[in-house]
Amino acid sequence: MSASHQVKLKPGDTIGILGGGQLGRMLAMAAARLGLRCQVFSPDPDSPAFDVVLNATCAEYADVEALELFANDVDVITYEFENVPSAAALILAARRPVLPERKILETTQDRLAEKDFVKRLGIGTADYVDVSSAAELRAAIGRIGLPAVLKTRRFGYDGKGQAIIREGNDPDRVWADLGTKSAILEAFIPFEREISVIAARSADGHVECFDVTENEHRDHILKISRAPAGISAELAARAIAIAEKIANALNYVGVLAVEMFVVPEVTGPKVLVNEIAPRVHNSGHWTLDGASISQFEQHIRAIAGWPLGKPVRHGPVTMTNLIGDDILGYEQWLAVPGATVHLYGKGAPRPGRKMGHVTQVGIIPSKSA
Repeated sequence: MSASHQVKLKPGDTIGILGGGQLGRMLAMAAARLGLRCQVFSPDPDSPAFDVVLNATCAEYADVEALELFANDVDVITYEFENVPSAAALILAARRPVLPERKILETTQDRLAEKDFVKRLGIGTADYVDVSSAAELRAAIGRIGLPAVLKTRRFGYDGKGQAIIREGNDPDRVWADLGTKSAILEAFIPFEREISVIAARSADGHVECFDVTENEHRDHILKISRAPAGISAELAARAIAIAEKIANALNYVGVLAVEMFVVPEVTGPKVLVNEIAPRVHNSGHWTLDGASISQFEQHIRAIAGWPLGKPVRHGPVTMTNLIGDDILGYEQWLAVPGATVHLYGKGAPRPGRKMGHVTQVGIIPSKSA
């Protein structure tokens, strides 16, 4: 039995969080309510998570001494973003349990490895081809057809590291512009809607899923999430079963998100997996105010070796991201009945930067809102 399966924290123990963004901030706040302390490790001195913890380490992930000192101060380590350098995770895992386990990062950090993993489970995804040169891209287009989406294999999020290729585009130019040596070409999916499942799994294999969430993106960035998704109970059950299968196959401990496409078919809609995020996820923010337990508390419980909660949704819930200059209108949201405002304490707004979010329970604005 690995060390991770023996983690059993008690109130007053300390969780180490790699990454100091808003996800780390909300994890630390959830831990505090359960009487657990958190220490945050982040190279960014302006990390919003630093504001809500007593102890923080501001150092690079390559700073071995800083990593060792951090590990000595905590009882278990988790992360708020999946691009933790594997060398840093290796150093930490030699000293303390790191949950979810480091080998999961190796699968989810690489889009090709992730797609291969999902395919091996017999779960549907878009058709895809490994691409490492302009010539291979042209050959892949011949196999997959157009339109198609070219994605870097590593370090992509919020639409970064990808490009749609359409008829008439020059593949050589697209390849040069992406600036990578390793990518995958995916068939473009004419989806009906985008959904996600937030699943929590404990070390003993118990899985709890939140209700399926429907997601609306603007400029490749999540803008609005709604729970429950506007899909049939049968399709929702299928999506949840896929998330459970993935969590169990990874022997996962903590919260993960599985993003999926709903694709219309003659025989009825089907779901295809788009991506796995091995962490708490933007599309699960509605759980902070819209459910009996939040995704953040579920993650803390799972990595602490505590029982998971049974999520009960309080009604129809909408989560709206405040992106860039949206934050300047925060006072208007404070006056909306039933709205709860979450501001992340970040600096100046920048285009595409997530500055906060608003949840509304029982109030569902129209799609054009």
